[in-house]
Amino acid sequence: MEQSKRASLLESLANTFSGFLLSIAVGYFVFPMFGMPQSLSSSFWITVVFTVVSIGRNYVVRRVFNFLHVKDQYEKIVV
Repeated sequence: MEQSKRASLLESLANTFSGFLLSIAVGYFVFPMFGMPQSLSSSFWITVVFTVVSIGRNYVVRRVFNFLHVKDQYEKIVV
């Protein structure tokens, strides 16, 4: 069964949000280890940027795989 675009987006959001809070905390402690002092605020905004990018990437990858799966199913029917 084909996954709808809305379901793909919701799954991407849920998947990405599950790591959002963890990423803020990890960034807050890891960045200073590399000489980049961070406040909780800057860690939050850096995480927001990467989260938006991740949502977009995850959505596009899922749609490509869904397209390939549907195409494969169609070719099996036609051939």
